[in-house]
Amino acid sequence: AVIVGGSIAGICCAHALIRAGWDVVVIEKTPQPPTGSPTGAGLGLDPFSQKIIQSWIQQPQLLQQTTLPLVIDQNQATDGETKVSRTLVRDEHFNFRAAYWADLHSLLYGALPLDIVLWGYLFLSFSMYDDKSKVEVETKVLEMGITINIVADLLIAADGCLSSIRQHFLPDLKLRYSGYCAWRGVLDFSNKKHSEAIINLKKVYPDLGKCLYFDLSSGTHSVFYELLNHRFNWIWTYGTLISPNQASRGIL
Repeated sequence: AVIVGGSIAGICCAHALIRAGWDVVVIEKTPQPPTGSPTGAGLGLDPFSQKIIQSWIQQPQLLQQTTLPLVIDQNQATDGETKVSRTLVRDEHFNFRAAYWADLHSLLYGALPLDIVLWGYLFLSFSMYDDKSKVEVETKVLEMGITINIVADLLIAADGCLSSIRQHFLPDLKLRYSGYCAWRGVLDFSNKKHSEAIINLKKVYPDLGKCLYFDLSSGTHSVFYELLNHRFNWIWTYGTLISPNQASRGIL
């Protein structure tokens, strides 16, 4: 199998296929693994995701060591005029874990066999044999500037929302504006743990470190929780609201 895309989706596909007995190659245009980079933000891992990931790594306890427990899910609403907030739902048996993108990718990538991921390989195109028994993938080795072909039984598109492979099969499918905009990021407060801003944040959100906070107001909502190593993950959305269930559980 050839997997196009070496982000978390592609790496997870590689693990699943290897467990099923496949020989796997992952091609990724990035020249090297993003270990330690600020790529990505926070991810929420539900119990099933945790179980699957732990089955892929040789030391399952590493998942607990590189994530924080989210044992509480609190949905709260603030009146835009009075600024009064109230708790809508508080689940104290949430059983999620908060992962930083780079930490999770590093954990999953490190558990793969050597040389599975071909870094610096740019996907160009693919073609199927006439009898559809095989697929031939054309890729460019960026460092050397040469083009090579890989023949496989299966091609998996894990190359994101702008996937050229998906476009081949669904040429008329167009991206559309869903009605809202979202901003997200990670705040590293390791050198500001005793600052007034951080102290006040923890007063407003007293269960940070174990709680996923979902705040609703008119035309907007936000998600806020802590990551390992003194970091906050935040998401702010403005526009047409999705449900709290979709947002708090759909951030993986």
